[in-house]
Amino acid sequence: MVRKAKNKKPGISLFVTILMIGVITAFIYHSIITLGNHTYEIEYDNRTTSVPPAKLEPTTSVPISPDKLNSPNAILIRLKDHTVLMRKNSEEKIYPASLTKIMTAIVAIENLPDLKGEIKLTNSTFRGLYEADASMAGFQPGEQVRAIDLLYGVMLPSGAECCNGLADQIAGSEQNFVKLMNQKAVGLGMKNTKFENSTGLHNANHYTTVQDLAILLSYALKNSTFREIFTSSRHSTQPTNKHPGGITFYSTMFEDLNNQNITGGEILGGKTGYTDEAGLCLASLARVGKEEYILISAGAKGDHHSEQYNITDALAVYNGIGKR
Repeated sequence: MVRKAKNKKPGISLFVTILMIGVITAFIYHSIITLGNHTYEIEYDNRTTSVPPAKLEPTTSVPISPDKLNSPNAILIRLKDHTVLMRKNSEEKIYPASLTKIMTAIVAIENLPDLKGEIKLTNSTFRGLYEADASMAGFQPGEQVRAIDLLYGVMLPSGAECCNGLADQIAGSEQNFVKLMNQKAVGLGMKNTKFENSTGLHNANHYTTVQDLAILLSYALKNSTFREIFTSSRHSTQPTNKHPGGITFYSTMFEDLNNQNITGGEILGGKTGYTDEAGLCLASLARVGKEEYILISAGAKGDHHSEQYNITDALAVYNGIGKR
């Protein structure tokens, strides 16, 4: 004999229905976007609640498909509230090349007691750099250079000797300085990042993601010294014992940008990167209208002699924002 199921109490059904309506309503009005281990709230209709961040999509679209970018990895963020506006393979492992120097610069800034103090570049500072065909700022062994000028040398012409000079001064060696870089990465929540050097020269164990680099750049731009350097198109150093007239640096990004403008705004600053393994990379800051945005892209095909597809992508994305 089959027994008939007993009718459920109407009170329980009503309670479940009300609970489901409440959950759905909460989902509609509020969401949370997590970048690394940082959580950012996005409000709708001035009401708030929470939902699992892993299930959320960017809340604002940019009128260019990520698939049309030359770069296989990219992330676009509105800086004021860290809203992710576009992403493309943003958590995929990449080689950062000279975008590494963003971490080198901010760690150096935070650990230097006097930015105007002089640092002597020794022969060991240059060891292996010429053989590796590393980018150089133009300093020489035995040169005494202000720390601030080395920082500009790191970021504008991407000088590897400047990275090593700062590393030796701060930590005694590049190896010890890299420990500080990795400690900083952990502290910022860059969960998929590991540094092996201060310059970005290729190493299979030296990797990150564009999402982690966005966390880093967002943090670094809060530092006024870093921001000033990052947004400079040129810098002339003080006279040194090897260069009585100083050296004038030019930003590789602004040189590649070649005075091209974006709709309704401007690209304020950036750092390029390239190795054969990393492809063409770019970390940039732009203002469109009244808002600031950062874009990290990596892996574009090409080299220093081809079209700069990292720049092409940045122009396309920022112009897309301006045309909305």
